[in-house]
Amino acid sequence: MQSKTLLILISTCQLCSCTVVPGQHMSQFSSQSSLEMPVKESNETILKKLNIKSITAQLIVDLEKDIKNRTLDPNNVANLYYDYRIGSKAKEGVPAKEPSSQYHVGPRDILTITVWEHPELTIPAGEYRAADAAGTVVGEDGNIFFPYAGVIKAAGKTVEEIRGELTKKLSVYIEQVQLDVRVASYRSQRVYVVGEVLKPGIQEVKDIPLTVLEAINGSGGLGPEADARNITLTRNDKTYSINLQALYEGGDLSQNVRLESGDVLNVPDRQFNKVFVLGDNNLVSSIQNGTNSSTRSRSVIMDKGRLTLTEAISEQGGLNQETADAARIFIFRNGLGKPEIFHLDAKSPDALLLADRFPLQPRDIIYIDRAEGIRWSQIIGQVQPTATLFGTIVAPQNIK
Repeated sequence: MQSKTLLILISTCQLCSCTVVPGQHMSQFSSQSSLEMPVKESNETILKKLNIKSITAQLIVDLEKDIKNRTLDPNNVANLYYDYRIGSKAKEGVPAKEPSSQYHVGPRDILTITVWEHPELTIPAGEYRAADAAGTVVGEDGNIFFPYAGVIKAAGKTVEEIRGELTKKLSVYIEQVQLDVRVASYRSQRVYVVGEVLKPGIQEVKDIPLTVLEAINGSGGLGPEADARNITLTRNDKTYSINLQALYEGGDLSQNVRLESGDVLNVPDRQFNKVFVLGDNNLVSSIQNGTNSSTRSRSVIMDKGRLTLTEAISEQGGLNQETADAARIFIFRNGLGKPEIFHLDAKSPDALLLADRFPLQPRDIIYIDRAEGIRWSQIIGQVQPTATLFGTIVAPQNIK
């Protein structure tokens, strides 16, 4: 009876080792993906298995030759992935730069008109009232009314042009007219700043040209979750992509676009710019609300759109030295619909130097496989309750 029980246990172990392998794992000597993936070739989507590329020194050299892997390159995948995921049709580049021009008065602006030596025309409502309260409001039709000059078209004109027309009409009644025209309150032209800024809202266009950088600074600056690489500018029926990171770090002044009335500046969040670390990495314990809890966040944000493989693994506490198989670290990539699989053999720690020069892309999945011996221990752990059950059944029979 004991020999029969032993045979049953051996058979059970063999079945478990063939069919029940706890967790996910990659074949140790696999050179291709086990599943077919949708791949675009010649503008057509086909299904094929992907070749697994080893991360070697030569691969790093090839990657660094491609300028698109540089974070400040406009065609870097971190700049294109946002539009790809949300279906945006933002144009590459910025609007054409227009020549500088003076401020043009518009409806609802308030003008201060001063006629020297004629206080009855300058402050008819009282000398102690503020300029914006006592000023001349440009009507919705773009006209203003001024004593002795009558109705004047002000909208679309500069203050110099308005001054010239008033001087011409008042000279009929006043000798040697001396007057000045200024904008006391700018209310006709607005730019809308939305998204990940500290104070989203309206920015007024004044006599000093308003640029992207000034509008964001006027809104309190970028928020902690802002993606400075993928700011969108909507003007009329067109949308443009603004890379403010290229301005901050690369000095690309073309990104500091001058804004116009009606522009919408949107600062998106960086939730698309993250990678996922799965498998046998270390989890960090933390204390939240006075109780011990395990932080099981498996995603890492790509700060400023850049992150290396070593940095991502380090952010998750590094490899689990007791269970992880450092020889089988895989990177699964599906950015812009072009899937790829990479493999790093980090059994020797100096391989992490290669990993530190391997640039990740948004939504990369890093998988750290589990050691074979650990899997066998898990299988034994699953079989042990069955063996104990057989022991409890067979033992009484032997005694009898």
